[in-house]
Parts: sequence; structure tokens; C-alpha cells
Amino acid sequence: MQAWSIDQKTIGSMVNMMGDPSGAFTDGLDLRMTHEGPPSVGIIGRSKRFALYVDDGEVKHVAVSEGEDDPAGDANPEASCAPAMLEAVKDL
Repeated sequence: MQAWSIDQKTIGSMVNMMGDPSGAFTDGLDLRMTHEGPPSVGIIGRSKRFALYVDDGEVKHVAVSEGEDDPAGDANPEASCAPAMLEAVKDL
């Protein structure tokens, strides 16, 4: 996560990148990928593609990118990308 933070230039910003190697956080959010999809694309044990807006420890908005034929949200991740998140939280 640190290498990604460096690459994305988020160190020292308001963005915190965190890993979840055991899946405990993902399970707590009920966002574990349960689709039986092909193991070759990393579906097993993976979280859904999501973004959270958290303010002072309170989750204010959750966006999940998934579709019936795209359970990982890989083909259409826009719901959890920055523009959609900014639009979703601008009036909170």
C-alpha cells in the first residue's frame, strides 16, 4: 500500500490507503466477493470494488461497483471512482 501511495502521491494528503490482508475489514463491511467466477481472475477471497467516504470515523457514503454480469466491477468501476464519489458526497 505504501508503494501505491507513493505512486499516487497521496502521502501526506487526506487520502489513506489501507490493506486488508486477512479480509476482516471486508467481511465486516459485508463486501467480500462471493461470486463463483473463475479463480484465474482472482475472484476467490477478493473484496468487491468499493469506495468509502468516512468523516471523523463515521461512514457517510458507500459506493460499490458491481453488476449482475460484472460482479467484480472491473468492466464498469465508475460508481466507486473519484468523480462519482465527489458527486455523491458534495451535499453531505
